[in-house]
Amino acid sequence: MLESQSKWIFTYNESNAGNLQELADLNVSPIIKQILLKRGMDTAEKADQFLQPELNQLHATTAFSDIDKGVNRVKKAIEDGESILVYGDYDADGVTSTTLMVEALRESGAMCDYYIPNRFTEGYGPNKEAFREAHRQGFQVIITVDNGVAGVEEVAVANELGIDVIITDHHEMQETLPDAYAIIHPKCSDQYPFKELAGVGVAFKFAEHLLGYFPKQFLDLVVIGTIADLVPLIDENRILVHYGLQALTRSERKGLKALKKLCQMEGNATEEDIGFRIGPRLNAVGRLQDANIAVDLLLTDDPHEAEKFANYIQELNTERQKIVADITKDAIEMFEQTEINQNVIIVAKEGWNQGVLGIVASKLVQTYYRPAIVLTIDPDTNQAKGSARSIDAFDMFHNCMQYKDLFTHFGGHAQAAGMTLPSENIDLLQQKLDEIANEQLTNDDYRPVLQVNGEIMISDIDMKLLETIDQLAPFGMGNPKPLFHLEATPSDIIQIGATKNHLKMKFAEDGVQIDSIGFNLGSKFPLLAKQTPIEVIGELQVNEWNGIRKPQIMIKDVAVTSWQLFDFRGSNNWNKQIDSNQSNQFFVSFNGMESKDIPISDLDTILSNEKSVDNLYLLDLPRSIGEIRKLLQGVDFKRLLVCFKTSSSNYFRSLPNREEFKWLYQSLLTRKYFDYKVDAPKLAQHKGWKLEKIKFMFQVFHELHFVTRQNGVIIPTDNPSKKDLTEAEVYQERKQSMELEELLIYSSYTQLKAWISEQMKAEIPEEEKIYGL
Repeated sequence: MLESQSKWIFTYNESNAGNLQELADLNVSPIIKQILLKRGMDTAEKADQFLQPELNQLHATTAFSDIDKGVNRVKKAIEDGESILVYGDYDADGVTSTTLMVEALRESGAMCDYYIPNRFTEGYGPNKEAFREAHRQGFQVIITVDNGVAGVEEVAVANELGIDVIITDHHEMQETLPDAYAIIHPKCSDQYPFKELAGVGVAFKFAEHLLGYFPKQFLDLVVIGTIADLVPLIDENRILVHYGLQALTRSERKGLKALKKLCQMEGNATEEDIGFRIGPRLNAVGRLQDANIAVDLLLTDDPHEAEKFANYIQELNTERQKIVADITKDAIEMFEQTEINQNVIIVAKEGWNQGVLGIVASKLVQTYYRPAIVLTIDPDTNQAKGSARSIDAFDMFHNCMQYKDLFTHFGGHAQAAGMTLPSENIDLLQQKLDEIANEQLTNDDYRPVLQVNGEIMISDIDMKLLETIDQLAPFGMGNPKPLFHLEATPSDIIQIGATKNHLKMKFAEDGVQIDSIGFNLGSKFPLLAKQTPIEVIGELQVNEWNGIRKPQIMIKDVAVTSWQLFDFRGSNNWNKQIDSNQSNQFFVSFNGMESKDIPISDLDTILSNEKSVDNLYLLDLPRSIGEIRKLLQGVDFKRLLVCFKTSSSNYFRSLPNREEFKWLYQSLLTRKYFDYKVDAPKLAQHKGWKLEKIKFMFQVFHELHFVTRQNGVIIPTDNPSKKDLTEAEVYQERKQSMELEELLIYSSYTQLKAWISEQMKAEIPEEEKIYGL
């Protein structure tokens, strides 16, 4: 048995035939129909729009509150020759938003420049000194992109200075909105039907309204910011990403061409290319230094300059990866050494790089699956700055806002937030969030949730199925890759990777062979027995190698619902399999084996004290079938590890047959005596018998009183009672020992497991009950 590390929710059982009937005319497979239904496409029209997104499905920009007012102010600034400052943000969404807005303003004829605050010296969002500096430099209008909705005091300063602030943002709103000239925000616009645009999406809508046409030239920027910011890829976002990926593939933007080359992106761009290649590199700039270089990369028309910027960004990303690894190691050590049971992880330390703390928080959530806040402390200001990431069941924004007085600055979303607070408030924040978590969360909430979309068999998996699934792309937040459940017996299980931290399995069924790989599941290898059916939750993907494309399973989780047998019979290395971190494991000896290295229990001890065991080791053969049956029925175990070894084997010492016993006895009656020391070697040579066999036969005769010993020689007994040879206890012990060895040592793995399963359910024979077995 092996428990899953995630909570599996089988969504495909929730749909019914009536709903499926709505999609009857849709030309897709039943699996795709089930997934579409679960994702809200409950009519043929919705499903068709989802599968074939069109630009005309986008919502009208006029539905945004204040968008006319904002655009008219920009046009007036252009007419009056006023200067406009685009005030951006330092992440990938922010730099793409900034680039897009600058290009749209320049195309409109505006005099404009851009400003991105420094993460380390200014922090996220508007700041008063930056606005004062903008005033000193002669800017009359500020347009924020991907920020601004929390800048109440900063906008007030701008108003005092005579600067009109137009906010374009998508972040969660707080209780009070800034008194800005205009706020273009989907959640501030009752008439706007879609609330989940990224910052770059909102900037794109403003640009479209300003320019008076649909600006396809910006879609390559929109797709990067939208995917990198992890907004749901549904509704408008799905449409923008669908066409944005095509635009990114064809993009002639010099900076993106240089970045794509450096990322080794060839062919059609995918959401994975942005999520794992372009996005992290653009983010790396603002995490380590001023993010202006990322905007410079996207704005430049000079290919040589673009290449220089791209190479520098690559160097920063490599440095960022090392910093993340070092801080993550520190954070894990701090959390695991704490004596407090933290429902919400909060770790803080001087000297940590503020720019990467969101990534570190994400890694803590992945490792422990609980909300995490990672802070760096500035000893000069006594302020702690950092980032938070959360789990599905814990709304970080809402819960932190209940104690907003603890923060100097705070903003973000349900699953991600940024904050600044006095360092003396950290312990109180820990206490309050732990209390909320205790009230809101159950034990199940601390396990990741896997939404399983369908049941599948190995024989079902082929390239055609993968092509069908691709109809649901692009995948991301709100539209994840489908997960499938399968149950099969792997033909091969190995650990791979430099540190053996990944798991690889092969499955074969009806002539179809499929490889599967589970990253960071290598620790499950010792817990998976061969020839045992396992359950797998995974994605289907294409594995391409040397021009050959074939399906493979990307494993997300594994489980075994039945007990497992691990066969170490005859192995001298079974003790290397012992997990020293496992507390609920027991080592049983039926014959009083002793060891200095492991605690050994006898049968009575384990039966009287332990009823549920993770790992049960059997170190030697029982003396009878009754003993092992009693153990198997008396202890509930997940994994049974048989390590049977015998000092001497009876299995290969065949029992003498009746004719051999008869010949030896008749010979004794004829000779009247048998001097074992002298005669046994001669008899062994004459008959070709082993000495041990001759000794055994005389032991049987002696027990049955057929012979006796006088003056050191064996002589026949006068008038012995008639008894069958099998009545001798020594005969029965030898016979039973041979049967036990045949059953428990020399049987195949399949035979042994089947026999053990039978014994676990079998009735104990009455004679065994009588004799205490």
